[in-house]
Amino acid sequence: MTESPMRERLHEVESLLSTLGKSHPNEVQAFMNFMGKAEAGPALSGKQKELVNVALSVAAQCEWCIAFHVKQAAHAGAKRDELIEAGFLAVLMHGGPAMMCMTPLLKALDEFGLPAAVQV
Repeated sequence: MTESPMRERLHEVESLLSTLGKSHPNEVQAFMNFMGKAEAGPALSGKQKELVNVALSVAAQCEWCIAFHVKQAAHAGAKRDELIEAGFLAVLMHGGPAMMCMTPLLKALDEFGLPAAVQV
């Protein structure tokens, strides 16, 4: 059975960090420390931080980041509509290329089991 594209991206992230962690441990550890410090502030909730990260991932056009942060946002309680809205904020600020990166965002939402909102 073939792995879904967004789950494959997550495994690629893990593999990259593992490979670089062996060959360049100081650099990887410095990055991980910086990430931990940057995400440690008390003003935003974990869910809010991940919504920001999803928007930035779409704006940066990074499928690996989208997969990682959609999964983290889902674990933090974010709903599909919140994540799509975050994606559209990236489109507002970054334009057409960010609109095209809504494709991997939707794939990640589907693959990680975030159901579509009920239409009223």
